[in-house]
Amino acid sequence: MSDAAELGAFLKARRAALDPADLGLPPGVTQRRVKGLRREELAQLAGISVDYYTRLEQGRGKNVSDAILGALARALRLDAGEESYLRNLAAPKRREKSAPQRVRPELQHLLDAVQAPAFVFGRYLDVLAWNALGGAVSFDFGRLEERSMPKLVFTDERAKQLHPEWDEVCRDVVANLRAESGKHPDDPHFARLAGELSLASERFRELWAEHAVQEKARGWKLIMNPVVGELRLRYETLRLPDDPDQGLVIYHAEPGSESERALGLLASWIAEAPLTRENVLPT
Repeated sequence: MSDAAELGAFLKARRAALDPADLGLPPGVTQRRVKGLRREELAQLAGISVDYYTRLEQGRGKNVSDAILGALARALRLDAGEESYLRNLAAPKRREKSAPQRVRPELQHLLDAVQAPAFVFGRYLDVLAWNALGGAVSFDFGRLEERSMPKLVFTDERAKQLHPEWDEVCRDVVANLRAESGKHPDDPHFARLAGELSLASERFRELWAEHAVQEKARGWKLIMNPVVGELRLRYETLRLPDDPDQGLVIYHAEPGSESERALGLLASWIAEAPLTRENVLPT
């Protein structure tokens, strides 16, 4: 899909997600045939002509001004991540061919020194590096040939064992993947990955069609670990200054919580048997 076509699909999806009642718009004389705002309503809110907005949704818009993009973002009530995605599609910054991502040895040393589950994710949400506790909390990444989190979440049945709130995790992964794809509109790997997952997972197809965008930097995650049981962990994501496509993610438990005690037991278990972690997520 071209950038213009993707822009049109994104506008249409976000328009459909709006509730006219929340915006103070009348229900209309006739019942709405589709959910969300009508094109003319959105165009009026943005202060642009219906014809011009229609061209944008049809993928025929070119050289969209900054003022119009700002007006559309306000009318569609986009958050910062969604607005960034909108602007990336409207005025893509072409880059040189992306080189394979590598994690600096110093960063791996930092991961190993952190006394908490920690990972480094790449631009495709693939796990580039991790520490021992990170592998014990989730998948034992050292035993995997491919460490793509989108593929693991949607195509590996063990993901449902690991994540009791699996569907919420799916939504986060898809929204994050779409946000990353907007930063690299000229990278064909995103299209290949989305196509592969669409063929493999009906749930991915449904969520991808919603065009949700989210750059999730922090939050909570519920994990059902096969060794110590339930873990409710908070996570924070830090973008690396010298490579913004890499994100350092660190998990931690609330002080004094059962999850903190369970995480301590898991760390002790690793220390006692660092090379025999077959039970982390059995194959």
